[in-house]
Amino acid sequence: MNLNVTQDNLYLFLPSKISWLADMLSEDKHVSIAEAVKEIYASDTYRHLEKEETKYWHLGPVALYEDLK
Repeated sequence: MNLNVTQDNLYLFLPSKISWLADMLSEDKHVSIAEAVKEIYASDTYRHLEKEETKYWHLGPVALYEDLK
């Protein structure tokens, strides 16, 4: 079983990370989940998260949210 995270399998981590971020952002800014997701996808945080070499996928939801803010 391959347990290495690569650019090819990183996409498996992203939905749960985005879900956590969207919930926090929606609650914090009083916006819809859809608006929160749009903001996340347009952010520098997401651009870092989608690149394996940045290792942002190691970060938990709170650290990612702090970076997003």
